[in-house]
Amino acid sequence: MTARSTRRTAAKSRIAAVGAIAVAGTMLLTACGDQTKNNDSSGSAKTETSAGASAGTSSPADLLPAEIKSKGVIKVGSDIAYPPVEFKDKSGKTVGIDPDLADALGKELGVEFQFENGTFDTLITGLRSKRYDLAMSAMTDTKDRQEGIDPETKKKVGEGVDFIDYFTAGVSIYTKKGDDQGIKTWSDLCGKKIAVQRNTVSHDLAKAESKKCSGGKKIAIEPYDNDLEAQTRLRSGGADAGSSDFPVAAYAVKTSGGGKDFQIVGDQVEAAPYGIAVAKGNDQLTKAVKAAMDAIIKSGEYEKVIAKWGVEAGAVTEAKVNGGS
Repeated sequence: MTARSTRRTAAKSRIAAVGAIAVAGTMLLTACGDQTKNNDSSGSAKTETSAGASAGTSSPADLLPAEIKSKGVIKVGSDIAYPPVEFKDKSGKTVGIDPDLADALGKELGVEFQFENGTFDTLITGLRSKRYDLAMSAMTDTKDRQEGIDPETKKKVGEGVDFIDYFTAGVSIYTKKGDDQGIKTWSDLCGKKIAVQRNTVSHDLAKAESKKCSGGKKIAIEPYDNDLEAQTRLRSGGADAGSSDFPVAAYAVKTSGGGKDFQIVGDQVEAAPYGIAVAKGNDQLTKAVKAAMDAIIKSGEYEKVIAKWGVEAGAVTEAKVNGGS
């Protein structure tokens, strides 16, 4: 999952809450074991939709488009190299926050969520071409993405997507452990090199900050297809810093090299919602997924997943459509 358009003013009120996740490297994923897949599309799965339906109202499963109901499958585009949000475990199984939430949503909807790996910057294109039904990949909900606007040129490049918002996260900078080179804020990156994942909020922030640098000391930005490649570049000494969504940066700090490779520097910024992306015009699917997300929030299944991965401070109390700014 970008993360993954600058929203500083609107986001400040949420930064402190999300920042509570970070307590000296203990903040995330004490339960990083394999998830248990249960994509039962039988009647027993539909029994569990009761949390999303009261007497006289439709269940989330009733809202699904007929084509998806008949197939029993929702195809999910995802950059499965973004731990702890989605990644492959040692056995090759797709695990993480998003896959666990998808399992819970699948039970509500009576269908199976099938994750398909793709590079992050191709996921929205995959939605438009109908390769995927949804994109679920720590993707930040922004107005630019909703409207199909390139965040740098501000030109329209596509139809945009709709989002079902389900989590809140900010962006962090990290460096090699014990070698922060005086980097505490984004402005400290002027004259230095940063490794980021391409077309993420971290990438956008680096480009925006570089334009503010004085004395010709721009930020040298190295974008990569996925966040793990950016981490490798920093680990090898090929960059001065890296940046990614806070849960991802915190996970890297905790796990890479047994916790000896990286450290987070400064405060996280740009707290904003993660959204499940749906191609414009698929309103019925959007309504169904929103209803299912609200149902698992109400039933407590959402809370179980969030607690399992230790990211409670980013939890939401209801799903919203296009709540990003």
